[in-house]
Amino acid sequence: MKQLPLTDFSPKNILVCQLRQLGDVLLATPSITLLKKRFPGAHVDVLTEKKCASLLEHNPDIRNLWLVDKKRHKTFLHDLLFAAEVARTGYDLVVDFQQLPRCRTVVALSRAQVRLSYPPPWYTRFLYTHWIAPTPGYSAKYRASLLAPLGITWNGEPPRLHLTNEESTWAESWLTTAGVSPDERVVTVDPSHRRATRRWPAAHWGRLLRLLHHRYPDLKFVIMYGPGELDDAREVAEAGPARACIVPDSVLSLREMGAVIARADLHLGNCSAPRHMAVAVDTPTLTVLGATSPAWTFPSPEHMHVRLGLDCQPCNKNSCREGDRPCLQGLAPERVMEEADGFLSSILGQSVNE
Repeated sequence: MKQLPLTDFSPKNILVCQLRQLGDVLLATPSITLLKKRFPGAHVDVLTEKKCASLLEHNPDIRNLWLVDKKRHKTFLHDLLFAAEVARTGYDLVVDFQQLPRCRTVVALSRAQVRLSYPPPWYTRFLYTHWIAPTPGYSAKYRASLLAPLGITWNGEPPRLHLTNEESTWAESWLTTAGVSPDERVVTVDPSHRRATRRWPAAHWGRLLRLLHHRYPDLKFVIMYGPGELDDAREVAEAGPARACIVPDSVLSLREMGAVIARADLHLGNCSAPRHMAVAVDTPTLTVLGATSPAWTFPSPEHMHVRLGLDCQPCNKNSCREGDRPCLQGLAPERVMEEADGFLSSILGQSVNE
């Protein structure tokens, strides 16, 4: 590894490579903020997938987004031409958080003085000038720790989703139309996940909402869903408290979802992108964990996770070797309420039944 005096390094053009997934892109925003703070005169661009772009819109720390469009970039030649276009910008510093093939192509063509990442395999080591083993912990901290050679330290900076005033106004109007009165509080719920090992059963979610509504009758639950997940949302609503559950008529865009979450008093969900969106708009979160590590929970009193705590957790697997996901099936809603009792009281106040 080539050693450079990075304490004296002052880049003018910086590229951050974070292609996917949605939550990971949000979790890269603290690093983007830290880079801009460390090098205020530099321009920071981001290489990401087109589907993730809206999460980075209106971010004042970002100059430009380079968007990988899988519908257009279908072959290696398409990727090569696109990477060459990115490289012509003339970056001094490239930070690669993923080392995916498209990232590596851009790194290879960039000719940046500093090309920084985590330790690469031997066969791609020549692409990078600097690498460092990331520090375990919260995922945003994990990413930001790669910036240590630049004199950058993560100090609890959360991810950020920058909403406009118009988007916030839209959310208020949408909730009013959905039947939420000014004196009712909102809880957003994300009960879906494409991976079964990260998806708490719909019946459990419905039961949890009933328990919460009994304790806090003024709550309205907005049950969110993505493409192809409407049936899941309806199943939760049918199992939940009558007339307190709202299922949008159509899939909300990411920014619309973010605006509604920002209006909420609490976000409930599985370990997926909306929980990170909630952190990014300062909404408290309660997350049910199955296969996922607790390292995805933002370390503050406003964010909590509950898990059964089996010996096999966290397995980080997409299929369950035990058969029927005992870490999720066996986690009763009553246990979630019990473990989150103090947290719920601090966020939502005392129960009307106390």
